[in-house]
Amino acid sequence: MKKILKLLIGTNNKGKYKEITDLLPKYIKTHSTSEFKLKSPKEDGLTFTENSILKSKYFSKKTKLICLADDSGLEIDILDKSPGIYSARWGGKKGDFKKAINKVYRELSKKDANWKYKKVKARFVCALSICYLDKKIASVIGKVEGHVSSKPKGKNGFGYDPIFIPKNKKKTFGEMNSLQKYKIDHRFIAFQKIKKFL
Repeated sequence: MKKILKLLIGTNNKGKYKEITDLLPKYIKTHSTSEFKLKSPKEDGLTFTENSILKSKYFSKKTKLICLADDSGLEIDILDKSPGIYSARWGGKKGDFKKAINKVYRELSKKDANWKYKKVKARFVCALSICYLDKKIASVIGKVEGHVSSKPKGKNGFGYDPIFIPKNKKKTFGEMNSLQKYKIDHRFIAFQKIKKFL
């Protein structure tokens, strides 16, 4: 396979775009969906992998570029792995993650009034897929285990980062600087697996 030199990053989420471009080898020229004014497709897959492939193919067909797309989210065990693939949708139409985080806390309190005194197991999952037009080149999954913080902490990162404490760490992703986070998070783990296709 010849090296990929140009890559469309199939996301309209600025935080994800930055993290993905930071992780990619420097020789790859990246393009964003906003350059092409592309809206995201309807994500009707039932898994992170299905949604990442769906986005990757959609954006690739629209631009004729090889596309790397990510679908990721937070799974909380006592909420039957919710919000899961609906992680962004919990923030409503505007993708407001303060709203999404409040919903997580509301749902946890409904399940167990004392959840704050326990380690509520959770994980971040990231599916990365590379597609060219209708052809899937690669698809991988990365996961990082941890638990839910009893309150949001830190202003870094994006999404649910302020409420996720990775295993064996004291800080939330929101409290870590990007270099600390990138070395251990779900996107990094997925990247280690997809690198050989780049």
